[in-house]
Amino acid sequence: MDSDQMKKMAKDAAEAKGFNPGLIVLLLVGGLLLVFLVGNYALYMYAQKTIPPKKKKPISKKKMKREKLKQGVAAPGE
Repeated sequence: MDSDQMKKMAKDAAEAKGFNPGLIVLLLVGGLLLVFLVGNYALYMYAQKTIPPKKKKPISKKKMKREKLKQGVAAPGE
C-alpha cells in the first residue's frame, strides 16, 4: 500500500465514524492548559536563576533597640 491509499482509507474511516466535537474541544482545552502550566513553570525557574533576591529593608535603630530589650540583651551605649 502506498501513502495515497493510506490517506484515502484514513479519510474514509474518519468520515464514516466522525470525530466527537466534545472530545476535540476537551483535548484542545487540556492541551492549552498543559502548555500554560509548563510555560509558567519554565518562566518561574528561569526567574529564580536570573533575578537576584530582594534586599531586606534596613531595620531602624529604634526597632533594633526594642528587639534587643525584648530579648534581655542590653543595647550598646546604655
